[in-house]
Amino acid sequence: MKVPTQRAKTAEPSHVGDSFVVEREHLEQLLQALVSRSYELVGPTLRDGAIVYDHLTSTADLPSGWTDEQAGGKYRLQRRQDQALFGYAVGPHSWKKFLFPPQQRLWQAARNGKGLQILPAEEQAEPKYAFFGVRACELHAIAIQDKVYLEGQFVDPGYKARRENLFVVAVNCGQAGGTCFCASMNTGPKATSGFDLALTELLQDGRHCFVVEVGSVRGAEILSAVPHQPASDADRQQAERILDHTARHMGRQLDTLGIKELLYRNYEHPRWDDVTQRCLTCANCTIVCPTCFCTTVEDVTDLTGEHAERWRRWDSCFTVDFSYIHGGSVRATPRSRYRQWMTHKLATWIDQFGVSGCVGCGRCITWCPVGIDITVEAGAIRASDSIKAPPDQSKDSP
Repeated sequence: MKVPTQRAKTAEPSHVGDSFVVEREHLEQLLQALVSRSYELVGPTLRDGAIVYDHLTSTADLPSGWTDEQAGGKYRLQRRQDQALFGYAVGPHSWKKFLFPPQQRLWQAARNGKGLQILPAEEQAEPKYAFFGVRACELHAIAIQDKVYLEGQFVDPGYKARRENLFVVAVNCGQAGGTCFCASMNTGPKATSGFDLALTELLQDGRHCFVVEVGSVRGAEILSAVPHQPASDADRQQAERILDHTARHMGRQLDTLGIKELLYRNYEHPRWDDVTQRCLTCANCTIVCPTCFCTTVEDVTDLTGEHAERWRRWDSCFTVDFSYIHGGSVRATPRSRYRQWMTHKLATWIDQFGVSGCVGCGRCITWCPVGIDITVEAGAIRASDSIKAPPDQSKDSP
């Protein structure tokens, strides 16, 4: 029997950390509240046999009733038994393509007599994005990209402008994907920071609603435009049970105890030769990874030679050209390139940025054509390692 829906209302101004309930039929008003404030909505939708992040116009664009089956080198969509809007894990896209576009023109120039004239940059306002449906692991990935582009001596102005305008609606995970291991990385399945609003989807006894946690003053202001009611203890307990179940049913696990030192002392481990026999150096793992940030710079001209442009494009440490210098490539073999990627992700990244470069989303496993699994590779090296980390050693985590 369907449980009667309580009469929704707009509560008193909420505070950061407060929890409320928004019924499924009122979720559309949350999206429209963002649109009315000139946000460009981006979120999960169905396209080309996958759940991808793209522009949204309404809740009708969300993948209602769909889930994904993921394994090493395998991704398939399947119908669910209910109409959950967020009943999937993560797809091939990450949010970095909106904050740090795959290609970006840096400058352009035109021939001026015998010289060149640098043309002024086109005045173009950066988009004001609202990300809808960001998972906990992806929030950690965005925080890692912040370290790359916003901290230190050099700040990326385009990333900074897009990031400052960003509104984030997170979604806590109601199920773990077949290749997920965020629980091992302490990055999920619950969003703990970095969001304006965080949703936990509840479907029980005919009721479909969302427990909404306020994460910022902006989030409270948006929520005030949506019918909602205070979350009851029962609502909050149900949400916690869902998250506990998700954490206990991860598709993968990774032992991160002393992993940085483990990889440093196994730089010549024979397992690197084993993975070489399988790796295609296709760069899929780096393209789908939400934290990888390698780029290259290309100069192009028109056929007349009168106009030139410089572009920054995504690149990958798996390409031969990426480490090419005069005389040849520094990493000429698949062995050296895979070792560079995995060691950077799980070890040298910690030295470089103070956090792991892996958030446990599992994309690199799912979208590897031959199913190479970073958790299996790390486990194989650990299994034959002669030095065991002390049991009280602190855990490396993002």
